[in-house]
Amino acid sequence: MRPLSSNLRLLHGVWTFVKQKTSKRETSVEKYILEMRDITKTFPGVKALDKVSFAVKQGEVHGLVGENGAGKSTLMKVLNGVLVPDSGTIMVDGVPMTFRNAKQAQACGISLIYQEFNLVNTLSVAENIYLGFLQTGRAKFIDWRRVRADAVHLLENLGFDFNVREKVQNLSVAEKQLVEIAKALSVNARIIAMDEPTSSLTQKEIDKLFSIIRRLKERGITIIYISHKLDEVMAICDSITVLRDGHIIDTKIANETSSAEIISKMVGRPVDMKYPRRPPIIHGEVVLEVRKVSCAGFVKDISFSLKKGEVLGIAGLVGSGRTELVEAIFGARPLQGGDVYIHGRRTSIRNTADGKRYSMGLVTEDRKETGLALHYSLADNIVITNLQKLCSGIFVNKKLMQTNVDQYVQELGIKTPSSRQAVMYLSGGNQQKAVLAKWLFSEVEILILDEPTRGIDVGAKYEIYLLMNELVKKGKSIIMISSELPEVLGMSDRVIVINEGRKKGELCGDAISPEAVMSMAIQ
Repeated sequence: MRPLSSNLRLLHGVWTFVKQKTSKRETSVEKYILEMRDITKTFPGVKALDKVSFAVKQGEVHGLVGENGAGKSTLMKVLNGVLVPDSGTIMVDGVPMTFRNAKQAQACGISLIYQEFNLVNTLSVAENIYLGFLQTGRAKFIDWRRVRADAVHLLENLGFDFNVREKVQNLSVAEKQLVEIAKALSVNARIIAMDEPTSSLTQKEIDKLFSIIRRLKERGITIIYISHKLDEVMAICDSITVLRDGHIIDTKIANETSSAEIISKMVGRPVDMKYPRRPPIIHGEVVLEVRKVSCAGFVKDISFSLKKGEVLGIAGLVGSGRTELVEAIFGARPLQGGDVYIHGRRTSIRNTADGKRYSMGLVTEDRKETGLALHYSLADNIVITNLQKLCSGIFVNKKLMQTNVDQYVQELGIKTPSSRQAVMYLSGGNQQKAVLAKWLFSEVEILILDEPTRGIDVGAKYEIYLLMNELVKKGKSIIMISSELPEVLGMSDRVIVINEGRKKGELCGDAISPEAVMSMAIQ
């Protein structure tokens, strides 16, 4: 007869084995909160998704990366019910689901934060957060006091600090992004897809968002995180799935891969992501001189110059007045004081037509609001600023127009089934390339780039950098604003730093460093 201790050990071993088996069965059953199986979606002339299978575990932060046009946003719109797939199955908690609209997806606990804002500018922060979910009592009236109180409570829990009564149109780009995040979190979602959530946020706000994501993860909420910023993806994600040309290429554990490997899988080849260097401009003709320029409430007595063949970087925190400064120079915002000189001659720039007349072009930070005519074709958007170049008498030469459009589509690598495709159906990165093509076609001498690579994938970013170098090599001059400090440092010949609407300093050559820029930006 076995000793009691031996029997106990045997029972303990059997129990451990059964527990392990049970745990494995439970894990296998609960392994994925979401499975998208063989999802196919075709648009006229292009197959955006080709039998894509994508699975996410409960409580993980899962990165989804790929070049522009790879199919990331399309896949998320299928998940959110905005698009209906041609074929394939969506499983939530192992149950097949069919979503015909976003309401059905939200009812199932799925929420999507879009890359582009989905807000009503004329409504308040509170109204935007609960739009579509406003409750009425027996009298059929909305309890606005409760709506605002709920919004305040939600924002306080998230650590966001702004007035819920404020109209969205009065918010900064960064604050609008935070409202989008609050709006998505207000519906108690179990699966939250975030499409480029940090594109307009400062580093402090990004850190706050990451803290929120970690708290959500601790509560078992699943996050699908889409971003072109691979340093963020590597820092916050547990797993990373690579999508290319509508196909899943690979899924990797984040701490078992590298940015270089992910980039290679995204573009299908190894990519050198260093900023392409060129000889710095030391002595050059001054093409633009800004003297003590001010515009109401944003910019105060700023002076600087721009040389021919130079890239001048403008650095500063979000809200420092960078965008307002270049808009005032271009004529998109009225000058309150100061002068702008082109080739030594004082100008009178009252509107954007004047800015263009003085051979300036502005690639705005918000391409959908101010950069493109969304319902017009890609071809129309490219030629819209310089139609006279195509005219024979009073008629547009369609053949010459098509030749020019095809040239820029090819040179910039714009992915589109046709130049007749409306730009609203292009991916964010390809829309940005369309804005660039518009000003290149206009043959401007001074090109102002406000966040030129926002929403552009890593491979396309390098192509934009090469294009910038080619332009200055041909004698063009570039003013570049970017919230990505490495981009400013890597591409600029000189850097001026703006803080609270004032110029805090100017750096060139070896003096340009992250420490020097940031010390000026926050002083």
